[in-house]
Amino acid sequence: MHRKWIVIAAVLGLIGVAAGAFGAHALKARISPDKLASFEVGVRYQMVHALALLAVAWVMSIQPSRAAAAAGVCMTVGVALFSGSLYGLSLTEQRWLGPVTPIGGTLMIVGWLMLAIAGTKTRRKAA
Repeated sequence: MHRKWIVIAAVLGLIGVAAGAFGAHALKARISPDKLASFEVGVRYQMVHALALLAVAWVMSIQPSRAAAAAGVCMTVGVALFSGSLYGLSLTEQRWLGPVTPIGGTLMIVGWLMLAIAGTKTRRKAA
């Protein structure tokens, strides 16, 4: 079960690095500074949550739980909605994406809460 979260974390990290490079090199001269700043916020949160999913994988390897699994799901969906909507808002004129951003942010917050709950329930494995 924890391998799934390692793979998801790695893919989100890969996409985050690629998006960051794209923003720094291809978008810098093509979009406004405000839109570039929003794009960079999406990249930053995606990268932080890619690392957080490694923590989810670690907790799942110690003691799988519904709370840890929920943390992973909330963080993954949250990144897709939060960062994805910021990427879309930065690159297109699709204003309907604006209300999606806080939904994604809320899911990421819930993911952290669920990870904290999972952490309170973990026990060390005997060596």
